[in-house]
Amino acid sequence: MPARGGVPLLLIGASGLAREVLPLAAEAGYEVLGVLDDRHADLPPTIGGVPVLGPVTEASAHLEADILLCVGPSRTRAAVQGRLGPWARFATVVDPSVRNPAGCPVGVGSILLAGVSITADAELGAHVVAMPNVTVTHDCVVADFATLAAGVSLGGGVRVGRAAYLGMNAAVRPGVRIGDGAVVGMGAVVVADVPAGETWAGVPARALAPRPAVGEPR
Repeated sequence: MPARGGVPLLLIGASGLAREVLPLAAEAGYEVLGVLDDRHADLPPTIGGVPVLGPVTEASAHLEADILLCVGPSRTRAAVQGRLGPWARFATVVDPSVRNPAGCPVGVGSILLAGVSITADAELGAHVVAMPNVTVTHDCVVADFATLAAGVSLGGGVRVGRAAYLGMNAAVRPGVRIGDGAVVGMGAVVVADVPAGETWAGVPARALAPRPAVGEPR
């Protein structure tokens, strides 16, 4: 990631992801102004050495700054982005150790942490988060707001839908589709398509029964 020469940056979301991003942003030359989070009143005054400045709505007071969404849950990250106005200008943060020798496209606002490997003819959308040691192989398409937790491996031609979440060390068979908003559990081995909005886990991964609402019989 090229140095940004002191460009101001706001992080949204006082999360572990934000703390992981901070040293990368500093290394790239960003001037991190602080963190915005709607829970600001319950947070310490600083996160990772930078100030907690207030709620997400305060972003509009810093039009000079790039913005990076450090909200972990995929759907919540999409919702927060939707609250920001058309004035928002998003940063993209890529660890120097990321391997992308074919120059596969990575969308604006995405965060790629250490050891991510992207091989050939793959595509990552906007505001995608790829945690350490993720592998994205040939012809994969990862849609906007998807999250690939540490150690996720995608076989060739996998499609990951918008705002889907794949847990740590999940492995996905080549050609499988993960639907929009789907959740795949940690360590799952996915050998069949996961429908939109469903949660799958296990080896091989299978759909988990939805939890009954409060007051419903189990």
